[in-house]
This record gives sequence, C-alpha cells and structure tokens, in this order.
Amino acid sequence: MLNGAVELPGEANPLNIQNLYQVLTKAASSDRQLIKTGAQQLQNWEKQPGYHSSLQSISIDFSLPIEVRYMSLIQLKNGVDKYWRKTATNSIKKDEKIHIRSRCLDAGINEPDQRLVLQNALLIAKIIRFEYPSDWPEAMPLIIGSLRESIQAPKSPSHLFRVLTILVESIKELGSGRLLRSRANLEKVAPEILHVLGGIYVNKVNTWRAFLRDGGDDEGGAIDSIEQSLLALRVLRRLVMVYDHPHRHQEIVEFWNIVGTHLDDILSLVLNDSSMNPLVRDFAEKHLIQFAKIHLNMAQTHPVGFARLPNSAGLTRAYWGLIKQFGQSFGLRTFDAAAISSHGEIDEEDETPVTEKICLKGLLLLRACVKMVFNPAQILKYQLPEDREEKRDAMNSMRRDILTEAFAQEVMETLVTQYFVFRPKDLRDWEEEPDEWEHREEGEGDVWEFSIRSCSEKLFLDLVIHYKESLVPPLLGVIQSVASVQNTDIVLKDSIYCAIGLAAPVLEDKLDFGTFLSSTLAPEVQMRETGYHILHRRASIVLGQWLPVKEGLDRTLVYQIFQHLLDPSCNDRVIRVTAGRNLKNVVDPFEFNAEQFRPFANTIIARLMGLVQEVELTETKMVLLNTLSVIVVKMEVLILDFADFIMQSLPPFWDAAGEEYLFKQSILAIIAALMTSIKENSTKYHSMIIPLIRTSIEPESRTRVYLLEDALDLWLKILDQTSTPSPELASLAVYLFPMYTVASDTLRTALEITESYITLLPHDILSSAPDLLSAFQPLLGTLKPRDTYHVTSLIELLIRVSLLTNGLPSLENLTSALLSSNTLHTILSALQSAHEAHQTTGPHSIPSPLDPLIETDYLCILARLATASPQIFTSALTATAPSLGERFDTTITWLLDEWLAHLDNIGHPDRKKLAVLALTALFGTAEPWILRHLQQLMAIWTETIAELVDEESGRDTMVYWNVEDGKVEGETAKEGRMRRVGFEDVVRRVDVKVFVRGAVEGVVSRLGREGFERWVGDVDRDVLGAFGALGVV
Repeated sequence: MLNGAVELPGEANPLNIQNLYQVLTKAASSDRQLIKTGAQQLQNWEKQPGYHSSLQSISIDFSLPIEVRYMSLIQLKNGVDKYWRKTATNSIKKDEKIHIRSRCLDAGINEPDQRLVLQNALLIAKIIRFEYPSDWPEAMPLIIGSLRESIQAPKSPSHLFRVLTILVESIKELGSGRLLRSRANLEKVAPEILHVLGGIYVNKVNTWRAFLRDGGDDEGGAIDSIEQSLLALRVLRRLVMVYDHPHRHQEIVEFWNIVGTHLDDILSLVLNDSSMNPLVRDFAEKHLIQFAKIHLNMAQTHPVGFARLPNSAGLTRAYWGLIKQFGQSFGLRTFDAAAISSHGEIDEEDETPVTEKICLKGLLLLRACVKMVFNPAQILKYQLPEDREEKRDAMNSMRRDILTEAFAQEVMETLVTQYFVFRPKDLRDWEEEPDEWEHREEGEGDVWEFSIRSCSEKLFLDLVIHYKESLVPPLLGVIQSVASVQNTDIVLKDSIYCAIGLAAPVLEDKLDFGTFLSSTLAPEVQMRETGYHILHRRASIVLGQWLPVKEGLDRTLVYQIFQHLLDPSCNDRVIRVTAGRNLKNVVDPFEFNAEQFRPFANTIIARLMGLVQEVELTETKMVLLNTLSVIVVKMEVLILDFADFIMQSLPPFWDAAGEEYLFKQSILAIIAALMTSIKENSTKYHSMIIPLIRTSIEPESRTRVYLLEDALDLWLKILDQTSTPSPELASLAVYLFPMYTVASDTLRTALEITESYITLLPHDILSSAPDLLSAFQPLLGTLKPRDTYHVTSLIELLIRVSLLTNGLPSLENLTSALLSSNTLHTILSALQSAHEAHQTTGPHSIPSPLDPLIETDYLCILARLATASPQIFTSALTATAPSLGERFDTTITWLLDEWLAHLDNIGHPDRKKLAVLALTALFGTAEPWILRHLQQLMAIWTETIAELVDEESGRDTMVYWNVEDGKVEGETAKEGRMRRVGFEDVVRRVDVKVFVRGAVEGVVSRLGREGFERWVGDVDRDVLGAFGALGVV
C-alpha cells in the first residue's frame, strides 16, 4: 500500500503515502521534538486534497505498526470533525468523502486489533451523523445487514462485537443530534434495528444463562455471549429513547417486559450465587446497571411513556423495596459500630456494590416520578388532544398508584433514618482525607446524582415541599423527641438535624428554631464527648441553611457558635472548613448587621486566614476566600479595622499559589472587594496591589491569559475609589491600548477603566489623545451598538473634559487629534452612507448601513463640538470634506439634512437636548446653509421648549442649579468626579429657552431685522405662530 502517492507538485515535503507514514511515525513516537515536528507537518497537510483518504489508507493497512495506525485514525477522526461539513473552510471534497465512506465500514468490521475497534466505530459514527440519510442512505442498512449476517451465517465472536460497537456509537451520534431531523431519521430505522438486535440480545442472554444453569465446556463462548448481550443492551437502551411515544409501539412494550423480567432474574442470580465466575459476575452486574438506566432514562426523557408502559408502578415499588432492604445495612446504627481497627481501617470494601448503584438509580427514578407529577416539563411543540389526555392520565395514575401520602411518609422516614446516616467509610475518609472528604460532601452542581446520600437529601426535600401538609407534623414530632441535649444517639440526631436543615424553607414558620438554637444546638457544639464532632459539623450546616430563610434569630449567639467552630484548638479541619464554608450563608442575608458582627470579626477573620493556609485543596482555599470576600463586602467601611491584617496575609498566599491561577483569581477578587469597602482609604495599599495588577496584564506575562479579567476588575475598583492618583497608578494606563480590539473579551472593562482615567488624570489623557483616538478609530463601525456607545461616550467625555481643562485651546488640540486619527472621517463617512441610503425610496430603496442607535452616538460627538465652538466644528468639517471627495458646502448640506431628519429617532432626553443645542449654536453663525432650515428649527425649538421648560417657573427642568444635584449618599470617588463633570455639562448648565433666545437675537443683530425677516418669510405661518406663542423673542 505504501507505493500509492497523492503528490502535490512544488511542495518541499509533498503529501504522499510514504511521507505521510514517516510523519505519522514521528507523531506517534515518544520523543517530544519528533512529536512536535510531526504534528506541525500534519497540520500543514490537513487542508490538502487527498490527505484524509491517505490517512485512511494507512489506518486500514493491517501490516503496519499499531501505533502508526492508531495515530492515523485519530487524525482522520479529528479531520472529519473539522472538515467534513460542506460549509467548513477547506472542506473535504465530495469524491474524497465517497472514497472514505466506501472503505470505513468494512475496515471497522474487519479490524483485527481490539485496541482500534472503538476508534473505528467513533469515526464511522461521525460520518454517519453528517451523511445519513441524505448522502449515505445505505449506511444504516449496511450495518443492519451485518447484524443479520451474524445471525444467519455466524462468524467469529469479534465480528458481532465490532458491528455492535459501530452501532452503539452511531446511535449515540444520531440520538444526540440537536436537529430533530437526525432523531427522526433514526426513528425510521429503529423498528428494524430493534427487531434484529432484540433477537440477538435475547439469544445471547439465553445462551449464557443456560451455561450458568446447566454448566458445560464452552465457558469462553458463554463469556463472549454475555459480553455481546451487554453491548446489544447498550444499543437498545439508546434506541428506545428516540421514539416520541414509546408506549404506543408494540416492540417497545415487548422489550420493556423483557427488561423487567431479566432485571428480576439476573438480580436474584447476582445476589444469591456467591460462586459465580468474577468476570461473569462483573458482566451480569453491568447488565443490571443498564436495566436501571433504561427505566430511569424512560422516566426522565418520556415521563408519560414511562407511566403508560406495563407495570411501571410495580417496577417503581420494586426499586423502592430494594432501597429499603439495602438501607438496613447502609450506614451506622450507633457510633460504636464504626469499629476502627488499630491501623485505622474499617472492614468495608471501597468498591461501590452493584446494589448501591441500582438503589441510587431507584432514588433518581423516584425523583423523576415526583417531577412528573408536580413539575412536568413544558412541551413547546403542538400536542394533539390525545397527547394531552395521556399526560393527564399518566400524572393521575402516578399520583394514585405510587406517590400516595402514605408512600411519601414511608419514603421520608426511610431516607432520614437509613440514608442520612454516616457509613464507616465516611468516618475513615474524614480522618484520613479531610480536605477531599469535606469537598466531596459539600460539592456543588450535579454531584448528588452520583451519591446515594446526597440524592436521598434531594428526594427528601422534594417530598417535604410537595407533601408538607402530611409530612411536616410527623417530622416535627420526631424532631421534638430527638432534638434535646439529653439524647446521646449521635447517629440518629445527625440524621434528624440534617432533615431540619434541608426542610428549612418549609419548617421556617412551624419550628421554633430560635429555641432549638439556644437550648440544643449551642450547648452541643461545646460538648467534647466521643462522636460529638459529627454534630459539630452538622451545626454549621444547619445554621447556614436556616439563617437565609429565618429572621429574628439571635445572631450574636450564631456568631459565637461559628467563632467556636473555627477554633483549631478544639475542632478538627473538617469541622472548621465546613464552618468556614457555611459562614458565607450566615453573613450574606440582607438582615446582616455589621456592627453586630464587629466584635467577632477579628477572631473569625484570623481563623479563616489561618485555615486558608492550612488546607491543601485549591478548591477549598477558594471557598474560604469567597466567605472572606462576602464578610468584607457586608461589613462595608467597618472592615477598615481589619484591612491591614487581610492585606498582610494575602501576599504569602499569592507567592505560594504558584501556577494555581484559580486561587490567584480569588485573591484578586477579595482585594477588589476590600478596596470597594474601604473606599478612599484604599490608596495606602496601592504599592502592594499595583505590582499584582501589572504582572497580570502585561502583554508578555504568562499569567495574563488566566488573570486578566480579575486584574482589570481590581484595577477598575481602585480607580473608582481614588481621589488623588499615584505615579504607579498613572503608569498602568499604557497597558490599556492593547485591549482596544474588537475581539477582546475585556474591551468593555478596559473602556470603563479609560473613563476613570479621563476624569482622574485629564491632562495626561488629553496629552495622549492622538494615540487614544487612533486606538478607538478601528472600533467604530465594527462593534455592536451597545459597545459602540461605550466608545463614543468616551470621545464625548474627552471633549467635555478638554473644555473644563483649558477651554477652547484644549478643544482645538483634541479636534486635531480627531482629524489626524481619522476618527472624524470615519464618523462622517458612515453618516454620509446613511444619508445616501435614506434618499432612496420605493422598491429600490437601500437599507441604511448605519444602525440608528450608532447614528445617534456619532451625531452626539458632532453635537459636542458644535455646541462648544461652531467655528472649530466648521473648520473640522472643512478639513475632512476632501477625504469624502467633496467640498465643505456639500458636506454641511447633507449632514444637516440627515441630522434634522434623525432627530425624531433620538429617544434619550439628554441627547435630544444636546442635538437641539448644537443645531441652535450652528444657527447662531447666521450662515445660509443653516438659515434655510429655519422652519424646521422653529418647529424643533417649539417642541423642545414645550417639553423641557416648566410653565410655572419658566425654567429648564434639565438644568442643575446646584452642584449637589444628582449626588448619591456614599458615592465613590469616581462617581463624585463624574457628578462634577456632569454639572458642567452644557445639557445641565444651559437653559434651552434662554439659549434659543440668545441665538435668535444674535442672528437678528448680524443680519438686521429686514435681513432676518426675509428668511422668516419662508416659514409656515402655523409654525411661526406656535414659536411666537412661546414668547422666546
């Protein structure tokens, strides 16, 4: 095979089979340099025609080394992912696809090496997902034909195994397709596959079960059969889920009945036959897990189908019976039962028994049943009346036959007394692996799906919420009988306390938790007798669950409890970490009072810091720092008393973190929270913080990719609280420029930081305005409206600040920067295109290329210039007009037409007033290009004055008459700067009526009354009358 070639002439290293084989050999070697060289060459070839078919040629050459064939299969599979779609860049050509398809099935079925079977199956499955049935309609029939062939003319066991592996991966791909079309295509062939495969499955099960029952010489054949039946079952499990209404298909009903029968038989076999071959036992147990998955998946995916399939109620109760039986031996009954040997080991296997796995699936099944009745999934597609009726019947039968109140109470009692308890293995892990065990127990997300105790807690909460009328009274009775200091049954008390915590939202107004806290929980956390450490851990969890939902509790006592639980002299690490984790929920609620917490803050913060240093897991360190962050935020300025200690503790954490960047992110987050809380006092820590920011944002820094976002947030928080900038803070500004890119995920934060610098260091920023505007210019026209607004508002702010800094000379310099950076040209060019589009009408009209919101943003920049100085504005337009291919007169003509036409699209009152002031300022020039719009201007003036001027006082309602207007209590330094800049804004300082009067009087003075009346003569009488009625002039 290595003689064939697909050469590309002119290549230094042409693509042919021989060269490809050599490169794959390098890529599959153990030498790093060879791997790097080979991978680079493969990347260079992957877009060339013939590359992927050549990979296949090598992968199906059984004479080549397995390492090379494996590498070629991996590369081919990755290439199919990237280049098989027709829409992909450099997609694989049709002829090459056909060539690959024609060989892949035979290669997969006839693969002699077991190590490549799965990779071949994955490759075929990916191609089928893309090609079936449109371009490769024979794919599934060929696989089904191979299945039939294995029945009619049996070959080696490996033949059927390979076909089944291909089928299971193909159904995975088609069944997981996002497009309904993929699932619909699979559903069409599902009955035939189910018929053929169901027969194979039943035959293989009968074969190996007969061997186990009757014995014989063909043990190898029995093992092959049980492996094949398991693989067939995996295919069938996925296949039955593609049906929309599985209960309506006879073949599914038959399969369902078979699964139920086999579950009973094989479970009995596994539990009662202790002499079974270990390999056979392993396969048999895997069959049981597949049965349980079929039942669970049906209940979760097709709840109505599950309820309507035969014997679903009996099946569910059978699972519950197994759960009850297993629960009797699940955990401790008394603490003494732990029986830890002198070596600290417990007589219990680490391997999860199959019974526990099935019971976990059973608990999940019960949760699915509860959801089916009380929180049914919303179906978006149209439902026939028959579908709706079936859904109602399914819910009613589920509630009537399974989820009765008596059953709910039985489940609750069993869960609390049997599954909330610790097992000996838990106590061993608590002692030997405290960090790992605590993290596993308190893990967030969907970990409850893999833990029988956590899943029990979820099911308990479901039942208590939906059956509270019938479940709460007996639960309260148990609590009252168990929850006392005199009761020393630690295992039972921990289970009951667990129930108290979980049911907090339901028991909140029914249980006197305040009395329970003071009379039971508080005394017990101080008891040192054997086993009470279990209750000490539980205490902080329960408080973390109750404090967010129950008001009026004795928080001073709660803080004393947490202070005690965090004491390393009398509590082990698990208890302290659990307390640190749950303290967040205690201090986070709205009811938190910083003054009340203040006496305990010093000790608690110190112990949390010490715990962060003590624990080993990064995830746990981050959790504890998150608790500290919440304390810092909630204490607000009172945290200042402890700021020195916190800031002195963090640098060692940073240094010790090394490349644990998630932990470093948490450190930056708590510093940011601290800076926000202590406000202007944060400046004393700049010398410690700014180096951290610099190392996290430098373009060449290794940490930039991990810490940039958090470093920017910290940087922004510092600027928010800074009144007087330090040289170190000013020096960071240069690092902003690389972030002004369209693709930057941090662009918005970088723009917010820039805003702070403009108001904090106006002279420095204005001096670098040419560079800043040159960085902004590429962003205009490429961002979405929201992001464009952030850029244009900064340009507006530069104009406003320049006027406050040095008046018109500063504005002239800034305008020069707008010209030299092509920013003004970009704005006017976009507005010109919009104007040209707006001139087209009818069927040949052209949509404007400029979004109306962005057009408003651009016009606001021009309005700032025009309002500040019409002369500078017209000079800037004169300088820009040649770059647009026209003269100033042309530019100002279409610009005013577009501006006036766009006024009605400006929704924000501030921006609309700014536009009116700008047009009025231009009117004051008395130039003909603006006077010809006098009628439009009078109409605008009339409307604006009527909207903004108060009839009684005659004042403009948008004007700030006092610098304190708009002030917010507790404002940051930046908010104060922005408020002061805003007070000087022309929109807030200029009365529109007075401004219009001055402009009109100025034009009359320049033109003379007769000259002005000639322009007024062209104004409509109604417009003129309405304007005159305002008494402006």
